[in-house]
Amino acid sequence: MDIAANTDAGEIFNVASLLTESAKSHPDRVAVKSRRGPDTLGRSFLTYAQLDRDSSILGQVLGRGPLEVGDRVVVMVPPGSDFFVVIFGLFKAGLVPVMVDPGMGLKRMLLCLSESKPRGLIGVKRAQLGSLLMPRYFTGIKQRITLGSRFFWGGQSFRKILLEGAGPENLPGPVATLADQAAGILFTSGATGLAKGTIYTHAMFRAQVKLIRETYGLTEGGIDLATFPLFSLFSTALGLTAVIPNMNPVKPGKTDPRKILVALNEENCTSVFASPALLSRLTSYATENKITFGTLKRVISAGAPIVPKVAIDFANTMGPEGRLFTPYGATEGMPLTSIDSREIAQVRGMNEQGFGVCVGKVVADHQMAVIPISDAPLTAFTEEQKLPMGEVGEFVAQGPVVALNYFERPKETALSLTKGPDGQIWRRMGDLGWQDAQGRMWFCGRKSQRVVSGKNVFFTISCEAIFNNHPKVLRSALVGVGPAGQAQPVMIIEPRPKRLSAKAWTELVEELKALGRINPRTMAIKLFLLYRNFPVDIRHNAKINREKLALWAANHPDLNLK
Repeated sequence: MDIAANTDAGEIFNVASLLTESAKSHPDRVAVKSRRGPDTLGRSFLTYAQLDRDSSILGQVLGRGPLEVGDRVVVMVPPGSDFFVVIFGLFKAGLVPVMVDPGMGLKRMLLCLSESKPRGLIGVKRAQLGSLLMPRYFTGIKQRITLGSRFFWGGQSFRKILLEGAGPENLPGPVATLADQAAGILFTSGATGLAKGTIYTHAMFRAQVKLIRETYGLTEGGIDLATFPLFSLFSTALGLTAVIPNMNPVKPGKTDPRKILVALNEENCTSVFASPALLSRLTSYATENKITFGTLKRVISAGAPIVPKVAIDFANTMGPEGRLFTPYGATEGMPLTSIDSREIAQVRGMNEQGFGVCVGKVVADHQMAVIPISDAPLTAFTEEQKLPMGEVGEFVAQGPVVALNYFERPKETALSLTKGPDGQIWRRMGDLGWQDAQGRMWFCGRKSQRVVSGKNVFFTISCEAIFNNHPKVLRSALVGVGPAGQAQPVMIIEPRPKRLSAKAWTELVEELKALGRINPRTMAIKLFLLYRNFPVDIRHNAKINREKLALWAANHPDLNLK
């Protein structure tokens, strides 16, 4: 399969040129401002001119060797201006930053880093020390740059590189790279399977910047509260000021909402990206304390399906020009669709009746289709195989922001791609859903998490929505217990009152059974278990880890499958 079919071969483009262009247009505008603390040189903010200069200095040093264009460099730098300097410095040198969530756990993180076969490591001293204590995961490191104090491991000092850098007139621009050349490796969270390194090209990054600007109306001069480090990189490419809040980006669901809300108002932020878990905390606090945001014009929330009430309630805290968007996508392609809070309010009833989560219409220059559900490889699909409107199947997508390769995982790459009737390469998203008469896509759950019980197939998001309507249910999670194809659907409940007596739980189960019987999607679900705090994904703290819950349920003493 020709996996390069969706790119323009031979085009020269380096994504770092977007920063350089912004620095020429508005050199004195603040590019990054950190509320977490000063950077390596003691600065609380960087202008576009400073960011462009510092990243050029780093890129020049990296370009002298021993690393070569295309080599991969692990980045273990906390959010802040230093992070921006490092990433754009790597882009300018033609090197490929490797970014892994530290919250995925030490063992999984190390495996991901080892799999990327890095040749360089730029990180804080704890990261450098860790690489030496576990050398088998970092066998190919040729160059080290340390943020903070260096000790016995040698290498170079990030601070010294910037202080001793050449003057602006002597700094080269970004190296000439092909648009379809690897620009970064972003690992999937592994929340619903194997964590895989997704290859982002320079063209993909450029397409994302264009799409985010046009879809969400983010204009130069805006102020963006960057609660998710990777998304914040788009702020500078768009000519915005990225404000880094004082929060732990690994645990957005546990963030003190007061810190974020104060930052939004004090910085006069015009936009913010927030995971559904973080947005839920912000919404609860803001509505309870009657806090409003007059300057906030755009809110983007992604990472998991958003609760309609949360989207609607937060949108009500914004000014008359404010709009809340929630896009659909994945590490392998984002955004693919988008919907705003106004339309979410219109379709809320259908969501609560189990039709799935409406994720909106497909964004410009992209295509999506729904094809029959299959776990087998699919080399191609035809126009005739596309499912009719309203029928649930697997999402496939094609367009400039859709990744076509996992790093050195040919089996997984081949399984995730297929050739469409137009001859283009399409990505199988691993998600299930349907398309309505207005062209909107509806998400019903992950393909790997569907429960097949004989002739019945249960979709997680659709079924869970029915039980989430109960006032005593905070969240629910559908899992299957038993042999493949004959699994019993089990609904696990996280109650709103965390402590329930045995009598109260028994009464709740009877009420849930009655609720399930009135909807054809859930009338066959008879088994319920209680779980007080659901495990969630490490990236956004929003996706329920149903795989872990399924293992727990399979060994639960109260589950009688006879």
